[in-house]
Amino acid sequence: MDSDGGGRRRSGDGRDESPEDRADRKWGDLLQEIRVAQTGVQILFGFLLTVAFTPLFHELGHVEKGIYVCTVVLGSATTGALVAPVSFHRILAGRHIKPTAVAWASRLTVIGLVLLLATMTSSLVLVLRVATHGGYWPWLVGAVVVWYLVCWFVLPLWVRHRHTTQE
Repeated sequence: MDSDGGGRRRSGDGRDESPEDRADRKWGDLLQEIRVAQTGVQILFGFLLTVAFTPLFHELGHVEKGIYVCTVVLGSATTGALVAPVSFHRILAGRHIKPTAVAWASRLTVIGLVLLLATMTSSLVLVLRVATHGGYWPWLVGAVVVWYLVCWFVLPLWVRHRHTTQE
């Protein structure tokens, strides 16, 4: 980064912003990303919470009930990780440590995405075990998990590697 003498720095991506401006921009970007993920997680988690109160739930076997409990716990953990940045922002606001808050919130968001992958996988296992009567449900779950991995991690990392300049 080059300094312009006025506290502003030109970053490697060509932006002319101070560290505080950069933290503000990253914070705004992060909140937008989290809003998308939180909505889906909240809908899924709300749905999962209602399943135990349906008549069919009591007909499930011990394995399916165990998968259900695991899925609810994963959904809860996912919600916690994806809501945590809001807590960081609220508790740390005005402390002049936004770059640190952004870094931690970003880490929690990645953890939330990994937990979301586990929650979605567990949900698929439960639903497909109950809904299908063949032994092909693991293949379906595996294919969807691979799709999630490609969309959420492999492609972004590949693009980052391919299009990031080394200076």
